[in-house]
Amino acid sequence: MKSVLLAPVLFLASIIEAHPGPHAQPDPVHLARRGALAKRCSDSVGLMKRNRHAMRRRDLSPSDGTTTYTITADAPNYDFLKNDTCILTPETSTGPYVYPRSQILRQDLVEDQLGVPFVMDIGLMDIHTCEPLENALVDVWHCNATGSYSSFTGLDPDISFPDQYLESTGEEIDAENGMGDVSFLATDNTTWLRGMWPTDKNGVTSFTSIFPGFYTNRAIHVHVQVHTNWSITSNGTIGAGSTVNTAQLFFDEDVAAEVMTVPPYASHTQIARKPVAEDGVYFEESLTGAMAIMDTEPLDGQDYKNGVLGYITLGVDTTAIHDGTTEDPNPPIPTSGDSA
Repeated sequence: MKSVLLAPVLFLASIIEAHPGPHAQPDPVHLARRGALAKRCSDSVGLMKRNRHAMRRRDLSPSDGTTTYTITADAPNYDFLKNDTCILTPETSTGPYVYPRSQILRQDLVEDQLGVPFVMDIGLMDIHTCEPLENALVDVWHCNATGSYSSFTGLDPDISFPDQYLESTGEEIDAENGMGDVSFLATDNTTWLRGMWPTDKNGVTSFTSIFPGFYTNRAIHVHVQVHTNWSITSNGTIGAGSTVNTAQLFFDEDVAAEVMTVPPYASHTQIARKPVAEDGVYFEESLTGAMAIMDTEPLDGQDYKNGVLGYITLGVDTTAIHDGTTEDPNPPIPTSGDSA
């Protein structure tokens, strides 16, 4: 059993060695621990998501009042809900557009933003117990259909953030020590496509949004942070809490490509969209064994252009406190010519 676990770990370690960066990478022992925890909790993750899917389908389906819904542990007919999806998530960059003062306690994030409807169903599981994590605050934010973030609408999504930082400050971002706090570059008080909501007794929360667009040199993604021991201020933003998970969630390339053909996404032609396989953050998340691509299905059961329903389960280590601010917001992917 030990040799089965160590083989992929040693392979991952060799990739990590050839991929230097400004932050420490997981060592083989840490990767082995993640792998063991993921395997132990995978059945619980599968059941948790199947139950959530059954309830979501029930909520969306018309009823004449006589239909009875039964949720069981039997394997469903839909194959897109994978047991191992993101059971363990590494510490990831919050990115340059994190802005806590614009994160509001709410589930509907849309405001006036146009785009394909997107429902996020996010489940949390304690990796130590394989039990749902109740009353943890899930904090999400993402760009709009043409790549802009609220609170930073004065920044151009088609120009790299390091270039905009240099133009604004006259200095380059410190690649050795991470990006740090760049909230001083915020340009306004808009709040669209940002929000927070706690998990229920089943360890689940959900948000209504629009499918994200893209900006320069990044694949389509959603930012997520998980907070425990949290409190909310009188204006609805987070007052205090321990950040136990920082992640970025991604999408299958076929789904992303299909949605990008719909207006207003289709009008964003000034830059090329980066496929998920070429995204540095996705690469670094996958090195630790995390599966950060959301399970998806059409919201209407037929066509992704009419709406996207996304599921993911995040395995959370409630004992590890992170902030994500020292992570490279746009790490490179090593090429075959890179050396250690």
